Amino acid sequence: MKMPVALLLLLALCNAIKIHGEESNGLCDVNLTLRSRPHSVSILEFGAVGDGKTLNTIAFQNAIFYLKSFADKGGAQLYVPPGRWLTGSFNLTSHLTLFLEKGAVILGSQDPSHWDIVEPLPSYGPGTELPGKRYRSLVNGYMLRDVVITGDNGTIDGQGSVWWEWFTSHSLNYSCPHLVEFVSSESILVSNITFLNAPAYNMHPVYCSHVHIHHITVYAPPGSPYTVGIVPDSSDNVCIEDCSISMGHDAIALKSGWDEYGIAYGRPTANVHIRRVQLQSFSGSSLAFGSQMSGGISDVQVQQLHLYDSLTGIEFRTTKGRGGYIKEIAISDVNMLNIKTAFGANGHFGSHPDDKFDPDALPLVAKITIQNIIGTNISTAGNFTGIEESPFTSICLSNVSLSINSASSSPWQCSYVSGFSESVFPEPCSELNNPDASSSCFSLLKPNGRAAVL
Repeated sequence: MKMPVALLLLLALCNAIKIHGEESNGLCDVNLTLRSRPHSVSILEFGAVGDGKTLNTIAFQNAIFYLKSFADKGGAQLYVPPGRWLTGSFNLTSHLTLFLEKGAVILGSQDPSHWDIVEPLPSYGPGTELPGKRYRSLVNGYMLRDVVITGDNGTIDGQGSVWWEWFTSHSLNYSCPHLVEFVSSESILVSNITFLNAPAYNMHPVYCSHVHIHHITVYAPPGSPYTVGIVPDSSDNVCIEDCSISMGHDAIALKSGWDEYGIAYGRPTANVHIRRVQLQSFSGSSLAFGSQMSGGISDVQVQQLHLYDSLTGIEFRTTKGRGGYIKEIAISDVNMLNIKTAFGANGHFGSHPDDKFDPDALPLVAKITIQNIIGTNISTAGNFTGIEESPFTSICLSNVSLSINSASSSPWQCSYVSGFSESVFPEPCSELNNPDASSSCFSLLKPNGRAAVL
């Protein structure tokens, strides 16, 4: 199918990315220059039928196999027109743009035989939900470079309700699939797309570098078990901005591997910038760090969040045996509404993949600054429960005002934690009022937006 030249020129604006320029206030401020793809085909040219019933897996696979031949010729674009395009899992290729037109919906098949089976990720050992293999994600990229998923607000719908039923009834043979996953890839751009009803995670970049996610909408209903919006996992140089995410479990969760397997793999999540996002989480946290963080999480800048109708606003999770660290985190300018617990730090969160973990592998949680926060209709201000053998240190709060909706005389609970606070209401626990800790607190005032020791 031939598309009008004007349309091709319009679509070319949303194709490949080239990153250049110097950082100003954070990773998301790096200038992006879109480079046009010289070749473009429609999924219709490969026999796809957009009736919501015909399985189009082979059409997607054949189209991408054909476009792979243009990788050294400037890359190519796969255009998905309006329609409901049912498919099983398929793989992308380097130097590719997947463009979903307005009204285009890629539907994940509800037949598990249409989803490939793959090995678990090495940093998670035997697997997450179930030991052994896992279902491959609907849209996949492995060891790719320069890939764009974009459109005119087209949709990728995982039709996850059957997966949620199988999960809760313990009838799955393998761990649930994600909606979109990139593994060991770099220069990834995802924008102007709606993600719906993922079986598990919606967007999962793992072992990736230079990932830019912006202007996406992500939704799963409140009762969907363990659905998560965006999960940067053992990845670096990640920007997430201008997104709206409403999930059954966590909205955004940063991870980096599980216990001894994550420690051995040794790849942290680092240099992450999150800004101007709206987050809602029914049974988890709007913004979560861990609990699978054994490769480490550091150098994270978070700005301008709106968190609402969530169990927890911001939470740091870990436990004995994880090892790793969560450190050098700077969070500012957050508005919270209808949150049960505004801030949490839990040193006894989550399970272990097997009995081979080292109980003496103690995680480090330190150098976390939270400032310029306004909360309305909050039940509990904060619950900070560290680890006796490895207390959480340098937890720094500044300019925080929370309107508590209960008559509790203890809006803060703290143990095995230390830090410093100023201009915080309600008054935090004494462990967070240690003047000696102020010297190790972090500031968001450094010109390049990175956290800096005072």
